[in-house]
Formats: sequence, C-alpha cells, structure tokens
Amino acid sequence: MNEIQFLTVEVSESLPIPFYSEGIRAGFPSPATDYEEEPIDLNKALIKNREATFFARVKGDSMIDAGYLPGDIVIVDRSLEARSGDVVVACVDGEFTIKELDLSQQKNGIVWLLPHNAAYPRIQITSEQSSQIWGVVTYCIHKSVRP
Repeated sequence: MNEIQFLTVEVSESLPIPFYSEGIRAGFPSPATDYEEEPIDLNKALIKNREATFFARVKGDSMIDAGYLPGDIVIVDRSLEARSGDVVVACVDGEFTIKELDLSQQKNGIVWLLPHNAAYPRIQITSEQSSQIWGVVTYCIHKSVRP
C-alpha cells in the first residue's frame, strides 16, 4: 500500500516565472499575444497554507485512471477538511497511500478509500484499524512526456 514518498521542499524564496494569463488554447490556434503579464510565483499560486502543506511523490499505479501517475508530485494541504470525493493522503496501519475518500456510508460507520485502477481493491477503514487522513491533495504535477 505504500504509495507515497515524502519530499523536502524549500518555499521561503519567491520564484517568479513569466506568466501568460491570456492562456494557450487547447482547441484551434489563436493569434499570439505579444506580451507577457506579471510573473507568477508558483509558491504563492499553489500553496495556500505553507505551514500545513507538504509535497510527496506518487509511487505505484493505483490512481492512474484519475491522472495520478508514478513519479508525479502531489501538493497536499493538511489544513483542509477532507470531504467525500477528495483525493487524500491517508495513513492506514502505518502505511501511506493516496486514494479517493468515500464518506457516502459514513453514517453507517463505513469509510472507504477508493483506487482509480481496476487492478486494486478499495480499502475499508474500520474502527479497529489505526488510520488517519494526512491531508487533501490540492495539485498534481507531472511531466507531459514520459521517458
């Protein structure tokens, strides 16, 4: 089940990168804009609560059908309250995993962690297990082209 590799990230410095807010069309091409706007700082754009945020690398393929690929980096915010349908990092019996949280049967005392790959079973969280939601995945960063 161990599908997370935690990363150490320094976010104290600003890292402005040119940002074209006009966007890039994924449909038919449009006339190019000849200017760039104010730089974007990815630390500010992607991290809302620095003290409660961590990065991790995805290991394994249990979430591949949801777009979380092996080697991707996820940004996880521990300050957010996890809701049904959120992708979360959970610790179950001492092992970390990334899955979709299903609270639809919580009133019956049943909580599920759902993979997005038919080769993996869903995980039922019971009161007998040691489990904790470590945070909600807010962003996933992956390469467009894989080696």
